[in-house]
Amino acid sequence: MSAPDTIPSASPDAPASGWQTILRVAPHLWPKDQLWVRRRVMIALAFLLVSKVISVITPWFYKLAVDGLAGEGAADPARIMALGAVGLVVAYGLARLGAVLFQELRDAVFVRVAQRALRRLALETFSHIHRLSMRYHISRRTGGLSRIIERGVKGVEFLLRFLLFSIGPLILELVLVTLIFAFAFGWSYAAVVAVTITLYVWFTFAVTEWRVKIRQEMNDQDTDANQKAVDSLLNYETVKYFNAEAREAERYDGAMQLYETAAVKTGLSLSLLNVGQTFLITAGLIAVMVMAALGVQQGQLTVGDFVMVNAYMIQITLPLGFLGTVYREIRQALVDMGAMFGLLSQPAEVVDAPDAKPIAVSGCEITFDNVSFSYDPSREILKGVSLRVAPGETLALVGHSGSGKSTIARLMFRFYDVTGGAIRIDGQDIRDVTQSSLHEAIGVVPQDTVLFNDTIRYNIGYGRANATEADIIAAARAAKIHDFIESLPDGYDTTVGERGLKLSGGEKQRVGIARTILKNPPILILDEATSALDTQTERSIQESLHEMGEGRSVITIAHRLSTIADADCILVMEAGRVIEQGRHEALLAKGGRYAAMWAQQRAEEEDAAA
Repeated sequence: MSAPDTIPSASPDAPASGWQTILRVAPHLWPKDQLWVRRRVMIALAFLLVSKVISVITPWFYKLAVDGLAGEGAADPARIMALGAVGLVVAYGLARLGAVLFQELRDAVFVRVAQRALRRLALETFSHIHRLSMRYHISRRTGGLSRIIERGVKGVEFLLRFLLFSIGPLILELVLVTLIFAFAFGWSYAAVVAVTITLYVWFTFAVTEWRVKIRQEMNDQDTDANQKAVDSLLNYETVKYFNAEAREAERYDGAMQLYETAAVKTGLSLSLLNVGQTFLITAGLIAVMVMAALGVQQGQLTVGDFVMVNAYMIQITLPLGFLGTVYREIRQALVDMGAMFGLLSQPAEVVDAPDAKPIAVSGCEITFDNVSFSYDPSREILKGVSLRVAPGETLALVGHSGSGKSTIARLMFRFYDVTGGAIRIDGQDIRDVTQSSLHEAIGVVPQDTVLFNDTIRYNIGYGRANATEADIIAAARAAKIHDFIESLPDGYDTTVGERGLKLSGGEKQRVGIARTILKNPPILILDEATSALDTQTERSIQESLHEMGEGRSVITIAHRLSTIADADCILVMEAGRVIEQGRHEALLAKGGRYAAMWAQQRAEEEDAAA
């Protein structure tokens, strides 16, 4: 449709908090109606537990093998020592293999759960965006919206995997290792390990919280740069018309410069985090190893014990080193998902009534009963508009820009709800019927037909989901574009390019008309469908539009009055009110606003012809 009479604004999305986000994701891990998902989660957790138990006992086999080689294993169970040093080394290797094997089994079982949750959330978000109002979509930028969805969906996958299989298991492993130190070597060892872990976790979380703020700034700049890039590419022709390539590049580079600054801060903060983590874990490792070395010298510990202490410290070093990355990514995933769930929390402005029923279309009588509407309470766009379109008749709306013509079309399709009065089709208030059935009953040919970057066949066939090849060709013939399509090298398989830019304005309009003909709606809205075309093309397409409107109730918004001279009724609008109405001849005879507009356009056409 043509531009709205006033650009409305939508409220910004409020991002969901971390706990709100986790609560939104949790049901996908434990759905009530999907027992197979619950089974897979339980099996995956069981594999995880077995893997961690094996990981914790693995250094013990290493210790026994060392003691066996050093001849210090007499105190160890005879049955174990009977395996010999070689057997213990083999057992050590098998334990390491088993730990990895059960980790992979865990991932193999869980992958379907994670991908299912990702798919369902992506579908939920995509469907919700289509349910949001025209007001919201006018206010948001497509590039930024796509990034929110992209990062949010990726965050779901990361959160499901690492929150369940990294943080929880890491805590379990650290507790088990601390207890082993306490019972095998003494509480002093456990205290050193516990203090090291506590300081490490505190430092990691504190620095990561600081880094998350920097990362959020980096994401904001990335989103802004992406918005500018998408906006510029969508307006490729405009950029060329104004020789603005350098200006657009400078604008994009300015956004990327801010992104670069934030990215540098992120990199420097990561270096600080890594150095601090390494210092703390190394200090703890040295302290425990010195204690173990003294124990060996004093004869309280064996060489195997010394080796086992080292093995356990290295074993907890790896997951602790991973903790900073996991925590940061989980926090970032929560931020990204919070933005996505904030989007999901954005309420749809227009919703079906609880008892809404499909519209019952018979004669297609359309009535506007004292309709008022405003995008913003401070400025009313329509002020008590009443009109009637009898079954099978054509009503034309004319008037200057901003008079409310396109708003009437938008209200008819229920992109917005009226703020006063009612719109009825065959006596049914459109707020009392389902939006799906209402949209099915109305066909729209806008001023600028926008096509999908797909084939001509797909774009025409979009008018009806189950259309056959014969239906598509028949619609193309009715729109008088079949011969043109057949003349193309790829015929109906010709790709039209993004927004249909490979076709001329007239060709795009004919494809749009064919699409609407294929839909075969009982009600038709023509929103300045030919005003952007040259006179010759306009006259040709007007014939197709006239044929398409036969037998239908039609509301046509016109700029060129010559295109609606044969309408059954013409409404002249100004400042949201109907100031004149009647047939073409009667309005000319009245000598009012319509007659003045007609005389002005005729004079302009004669001047152009001269």
